[in-house]
Amino acid sequence: MSEQINDWERGVLEKLAYSAIQEQRRARRWSIFFKTLTFGYLFIVLFMFMGWFGSGDSALSTGKHTALIDLDGVISANSPASADNLIASLQAAFKDKGTKGVVLRINSPGGSPVQSGYVNDEITRLRTMHPDIPLYVVVDDICASGGYYIAAAADKIFVNKASIVGSIGVLMDGFGFTGTMNKLGIERRLLTAGDNKGFMDPFSPRNPKHEALTKTMLLEIHQQFISVVKQGRGTRLKNNPEIFSGLFWSGQKSIELGLADEMGSLGSVARDVIKEENIVDFTARDGLADRLAKRFGAGVASALPDFSTTLNGMVLR
Repeated sequence: MSEQINDWERGVLEKLAYSAIQEQRRARRWSIFFKTLTFGYLFIVLFMFMGWFGSGDSALSTGKHTALIDLDGVISANSPASADNLIASLQAAFKDKGTKGVVLRINSPGGSPVQSGYVNDEITRLRTMHPDIPLYVVVDDICASGGYYIAAAADKIFVNKASIVGSIGVLMDGFGFTGTMNKLGIERRLLTAGDNKGFMDPFSPRNPKHEALTKTMLLEIHQQFISVVKQGRGTRLKNNPEIFSGLFWSGQKSIELGLADEMGSLGSVARDVIKEENIVDFTARDGLADRLAKRFGAGVASALPDFSTTLNGMVLR
């Protein structure tokens, strides 16, 4: 009898132990399932956040449309308004079979003459390759200097009457600290290999030779700017020397001077000029991965020895 009770207890204990093991296995499987599900969700979110799923690539579109590209802010190599981003956007827009026309909407005070030149050249090339696809510029608040350098390549430029347009000129600015250094008793110790390596150093006295060379270079770039505007605008430009003096005007006045063509907005150009109200945004935008790469790249570059001149701040504005 005692043995039967022991066998019964053993059986009960075995069943309880087996049930506990089964429960633990089920709990472990559910835990693994939910962890995998959570990890997959976070993985997808991370990829989307970092722009690895094609963020900023050409828009997927169906049917005919007006392609929109935004140029917003200062034009520079490390900004959203870089030549790389703008050219990628333009190429995607012109390549899309549904594009009836392209609108480049500009709101920029200017920036790098090199970046602006790259974009102007690419617009000219794409217009030649796709003569049946017009490209129009629509000016938002401001289209000045480097922004106008790019706009000059368009078929037409549309403005608001209160837009700011122009500023066709080049500048390079900086500061001189020699007077302050003398007052504070600070001695500048600049060592160079090459007579002109300390070109326009802000902590050294002004050098007439360097100033003359800088002025010559600025005039050369200014002439390049003028040539691009004349080539793009042609006979529409009025014979007014102040157009190239660095001044800027309202949108209404810019039409009178031939710097712009008509009043218009994105909506009106798409509807009345391109005749296609369906607007698809092709603006390329940096993902987080691109921004981090640029940031780390800049950090690495800043740690390297400086073999550059002290020339800086050259902008079209």
